[in-house]
Amino acid sequence: MAAATLVGLAGCSNTPDDDASTIVRTTTKIAGAGVVGIERDTHAACAPATPADPGAPDPQRIVVLDSAAMDSVCALGLWQRVVGAATSDAGTPQPSYLGAGVSALPSVGPAGSPDVGLIAAAAPDLILGSEPADPALADRLRAVAPTVFVGADPVQWKDRFLASGKALGRGISAQQALDAYTADAARVGAEINARQTQASVVRFGSDSLAIEGPGSFSGQVLADTGVQRPAYQRLDVASKDIDDLGDAEGDLIYVSFDGSGGLEHGTSVMESDDWHELGAVTDKRVFAVDDAIWNDGNGLVAARAVVTDLQRSLNEYVS
Repeated sequence: MAAATLVGLAGCSNTPDDDASTIVRTTTKIAGAGVVGIERDTHAACAPATPADPGAPDPQRIVVLDSAAMDSVCALGLWQRVVGAATSDAGTPQPSYLGAGVSALPSVGPAGSPDVGLIAAAAPDLILGSEPADPALADRLRAVAPTVFVGADPVQWKDRFLASGKALGRGISAQQALDAYTADAARVGAEINARQTQASVVRFGSDSLAIEGPGSFSGQVLADTGVQRPAYQRLDVASKDIDDLGDAEGDLIYVSFDGSGGLEHGTSVMESDDWHELGAVTDKRVFAVDDAIWNDGNGLVAARAVVTDLQRSLNEYVS
């Protein structure tokens, strides 16, 4: 029945509600994998408003150019000051894990090519985002309002968060929030005996399967909790495509899907005989997680969501 449901969902029209993260949130299993985070509570995802640093600028009208910057704004409790936000290049809303209020913020066009006219009409006093691909766009944005780019490398998500905090006039609060996350991740890790488990983290693309290494966003969060990784997943790169399904083995396996293509490919692989030869599959210890959080999140709110997912699944079995 779960497989039939997935086929039906995957075959629907390409609307914002048809992406893989929506399917993950509304389905209890994907090809035998238990879905984590179905009942995720996003009502308090964004923090209460934090105070500005003494003498620092305190922006009142913020335009956000990408989801990672939006995560930072949310983590510091300033999302209600956002007067415009870029959407993904596919035109989907903001990441759902940030809550319904964030998803309803007015759009200023796609993240890859935001509409400068819409941004100017929003009259921001701060524009915040990653480094744009087009230097000319950066110059046009700077002509509208003070503009801060904090870098585009997801491996450096903690540094990017602190840089965003400084740009928002909240460097002190950003450091405090990061320190609190670090302490909470370590505490949760101790509570669930994280160091006793070697977790595999893999991501399906439309025609690929990749290991998410310790340097990836989710890999760093696992490390913050003390979760161990199988020897063949201790990569010196953030992510690496694999051909041998044996490299996906672990005490348990976390899987995510890059869009509907990744879901279709992943479902096919996870229903194969070779996949069912993996020990974690036999032991019913495969869990599907939200790609928008584990791979695309790249921020403090997403990191806390990953910790919550670990807390609810690391020592569990799929029933």
